[in-house]
Amino acid sequence: MLRAFKTELHPTPEQCSKIAQTIGVCRFLYNRFLAMNFERHQAGKPFMSGYDFDKYVNHELSKTLPWIKQTCGSKARKKAIMNAQNAFNRFFHGHSRRPRLKKKQRQETGAYFPKNNKGDLLVERHRIKIPTLGWTRLKEYGYIPTNAKVVSCTLTKKADRYYISVLVEVEETSIDVQPNGLGIGVDLGIKGFAFTSEGKTFRNINQSSTVKQCERRLKRAQRALSRKYEAKKRGEKPATEGGSNIRKNILRVQKLHQRLANKRKAYRAWVVSQLVKTKPASITIEHLNVRGMMRNRHLAKAIAAQGFYDFKQKLIQACQKRKIQLREVALFYPSSKLCSCCGAKKVTLSLSERIFHCDHCGYEGDRDVNAAMNLAQAREYAVLT
Repeated sequence: MLRAFKTELHPTPEQCSKIAQTIGVCRFLYNRFLAMNFERHQAGKPFMSGYDFDKYVNHELSKTLPWIKQTCGSKARKKAIMNAQNAFNRFFHGHSRRPRLKKKQRQETGAYFPKNNKGDLLVERHRIKIPTLGWTRLKEYGYIPTNAKVVSCTLTKKADRYYISVLVEVEETSIDVQPNGLGIGVDLGIKGFAFTSEGKTFRNINQSSTVKQCERRLKRAQRALSRKYEAKKRGEKPATEGGSNIRKNILRVQKLHQRLANKRKAYRAWVVSQLVKTKPASITIEHLNVRGMMRNRHLAKAIAAQGFYDFKQKLIQACQKRKIQLREVALFYPSSKLCSCCGAKKVTLSLSERIFHCDHCGYEGDRDVNAAMNLAQAREYAVLT
């Protein structure tokens, strides 16, 4: 099976410059491919494929812009073009929205390097040999297996840090888990991140003091950056030459964004590990329409910060590794309106009612825990793992 290992790099200044140039060329070709096909669509011309655009780059565009070939390898260039074509294909099939141009400050572009030669992508305990870059030091020693076959790698940059994702062929292994014979239900929310049918509650980390403090610092940094942009628009003379203060503030904002993302991602991974550590026979979750939930402008930010999709993907991977059955109920399953004791359905239940009260049997309990118990007792579901 193929498995990805992602870790941080410690490149030299020369390697940092080379990585930045390669990522810049990949972003330029991605945007150029989108812009050219947008123009052809408006003019009524047929769509240009990625292979035809790659020939255009090699035979025509590179002659007028020679730095394309001088600063970026052919495989990285072609991968960026094919990524743009895949974005169009997904849009045409209705799987995603219209592709957008990539911005430099958002740092969404990566550089792809396959293993073409025998001497490429050699892995040692503390370093890896990357095509066109040579040996590059790794931050985590011994994390990437040295005796496995490396297929490809992708370099990315976040804030002022460089990361490498290595795709490795490893033997398929699974952890033999002896289930305790019981299944659990997990209800996701905003007041608390997750509630289990066993009564365990995982708090919302976005309401903790550490995350709120980081958000306040981010807010101040964004205001400082906005003031500098406004002064630039008014034509005021900058305090430094070349706008270095603006670049410093951009980096400060990027670091805070990355720190917030890392805190939330690590917390979601910890919640998943706590759920599978109990060795349940099955885990039942609900199918959430996150896009529809985010139409509520009062809750959109809180819902986006929870990262429900990332949590679901992590839970699927953990259940597959430990051979735990992951179940998902239908979108309109009334888990919050059903009584976990008698099964009676409550017709009206507002979001402000945090205590569930059953008019039929008199049961009272926490609304989210009651929903998790109903998920554990569900009989109609789809099996994800």
